[in-house]
Amino acid sequence: MRFGIRCCVAIALFFLFLAFYSICPTLSLFTSNMSSHDEADSGSTGYEDSQSATPAMELPMVVAAQLQHQAPIMELPMVVAAQPQHQASIISSYNHKIRPLLDVIDRLRLLMVMKEGIQLPTIVVVGDQSSGKSSVLESLAGVNLPRSQGICTRVPLIIRLQNHASPRPEVYLEYNGNIVPVEESHIATAINIATDEVAGQGKNISNTPVTLVVKKDGVPDLTMVDLPGITRVPVHGQPENIYEQIRDIIMHYITPKENIILNVLSATVDFSTCESIRMSQQVDRTGERTLAVVTKADRAPEGLLDKVTADDVNIGLGYVCVRNRIGDESQEEARKEEAKLFETNALLSSIDKSMVGVPVLAQRLVQIQANIIAKCLPDIVKNISAKLDANVLELEKMPKALNSITEATQVLMRIIGAAKESLKKLLWRGEFEEYPDDNTKHGTARFVEMLNKFSDDLHGCEENDLTKDFLVEEIKVLEDAKGFELANFLPRKAFLRVLQRKVDRISHLPIEFAENAWDYIDDVVMSVFTSHSEIYYLLMVSTRRAAHKLVQKMRQKSINRVKEIVEMEKLTGYTCNPDYMTEWTKLMSLQDLFVDQVNTCEPPFRVVLEGIGEIEIEHLRQHRNVLLLQQAFDLKMRMFAYWKIFKVRLVDSMALHLQYSVNKLVNNDMEEIVKELMGADGHGLERLTMDSPVMAAKREKLKRSIDLLKESKDSVANIMDRIAGYDY
Repeated sequence: MRFGIRCCVAIALFFLFLAFYSICPTLSLFTSNMSSHDEADSGSTGYEDSQSATPAMELPMVVAAQLQHQAPIMELPMVVAAQPQHQASIISSYNHKIRPLLDVIDRLRLLMVMKEGIQLPTIVVVGDQSSGKSSVLESLAGVNLPRSQGICTRVPLIIRLQNHASPRPEVYLEYNGNIVPVEESHIATAINIATDEVAGQGKNISNTPVTLVVKKDGVPDLTMVDLPGITRVPVHGQPENIYEQIRDIIMHYITPKENIILNVLSATVDFSTCESIRMSQQVDRTGERTLAVVTKADRAPEGLLDKVTADDVNIGLGYVCVRNRIGDESQEEARKEEAKLFETNALLSSIDKSMVGVPVLAQRLVQIQANIIAKCLPDIVKNISAKLDANVLELEKMPKALNSITEATQVLMRIIGAAKESLKKLLWRGEFEEYPDDNTKHGTARFVEMLNKFSDDLHGCEENDLTKDFLVEEIKVLEDAKGFELANFLPRKAFLRVLQRKVDRISHLPIEFAENAWDYIDDVVMSVFTSHSEIYYLLMVSTRRAAHKLVQKMRQKSINRVKEIVEMEKLTGYTCNPDYMTEWTKLMSLQDLFVDQVNTCEPPFRVVLEGIGEIEIEHLRQHRNVLLLQQAFDLKMRMFAYWKIFKVRLVDSMALHLQYSVNKLVNNDMEEIVKELMGADGHGLERLTMDSPVMAAKREKLKRSIDLLKESKDSVANIMDRIAGYDY
């Protein structure tokens, strides 16, 4: 009987314990002395200088999933220490399992790895002005933050909270590269001073953050970014575009998909009208990464249950309703009043207990933060590694500084030799294995294309049209060339004058061909020298300049030579090609028919000459001088026969000259680049041992970035190794 009674008592005690276990609050109270109900509605003007001791927060001790490549979401159940000795065990378990995750993110943030484009998961606190945002943060941090009418947060304030067993809190600010220890009672003043230094005096805002680090017994392990409260109407000397400035800062922080949005809403307003809701919905339409904390629950209890359960504004992570501390209440008193409010108020007591109270908010934030870190950490590791590899590769490709003249000379000769061989392949031998897919570098093939175009342009120009104004120019030249000579002799000066005029009219074509060819050669030479010297910046610049100077020198010589060839063709008409006499004789057989047709006043007004085409003759019938017509026809046919040979000879001359010039460039004249770099006194290479200021700065920036990323990678690796053996 006694045994049965004892069993009943034991069972009753067990269920009583379970009931107690389920209803106890999950977090301890946090200490703080705050002076007002919220930013806008408070009537107090100061803060108490001392804060009461606070028991340590009772922390979750279980994580549901081990971090793997795709880290699953952590579940941090609400656990309460039934006995004081259990609390140390809970905190120890938390510090060993969850704290490392928070530490590594804080470490990465301290290293400013985000400047390297690595996005870190962050809880971003946003809210309309007077929404009670500062009161919520004070309740979580257990410290006093700046308060004022209008905008009191003018820069992003990173609040890094860490539960610390030391009886004396450790508080300091980080900004502009400085670490400034702060007394707990002077935090608000210190933040204002730091803000003025970062954003300037007055009401201006800045996107440069200030970090507040609070290591204190009983605070939740959280890192949050507090942003300026949203206001549309500038007051008290605020900039006219204050809304746009604040909006840009907020959007910068809430847009990254890794960040959690803590949207602070006042219970006294319609949630759908809040500007902070509108902004968060722009980047998180489904609300999957938005948590809402509803302040001033005691001010507007009516309908609050419906507002947080209906969720008309898509708050995917849910709501937590809180009561702001009033007047001179201590933090402990405020939490007791808060618990009493949600237990006894007829309208608020029906709200689920998992949705009310600052302790619940603290636990939810810790849980969400752990979840998002676990989810993002594999990507963070991957992004750090990718950025590190990219920077290392870029540094390796950067120009290297040369330390001595001897070293510069050796490198220079190596570059000249390699570039010379590459140019021989590309411009002379037609070997393109160095640039198999870049046909713009296939020099010999491009030369043939340019030569073919020159030939087509030469053969297609107007000088080849014999039918236009037939014999007009020849008759005029013969009339101007009259002299004391036998009548049946064709004046040589008449032939030369027609030839010179025709050559003048096509003289731009060979010159353009030479210019285009040398422009192309210059491009290839610059590209080849860049390819072989790009890791030596000053040497690359100098060799490119010297090579360009050499090419331009040869270019000018080449163009001058082409002009000489053109002038030679104008000087005299000569060819030993037998095709000249053959062609002229064939054409002259048409002379009598042509003259007869011109001297006949009857139609036709056109005549077809074999090998020439259909020509107009009406304009020639005014010339009754048969001898003149015969001489003009003879001159025309001589020029026609000679012009055929001239065109072929000019194209051949351009091809031979181009080949000769390229051969001379790649085989003989490259040494001039060395002479140019050495200088007249032989000390020109000394300049190549100096590093470019721009390159030196970039190199140092890359080295700093690599060091930072390596340290970041090591920090993450240490944590991953540390947690790999935990039994979650």
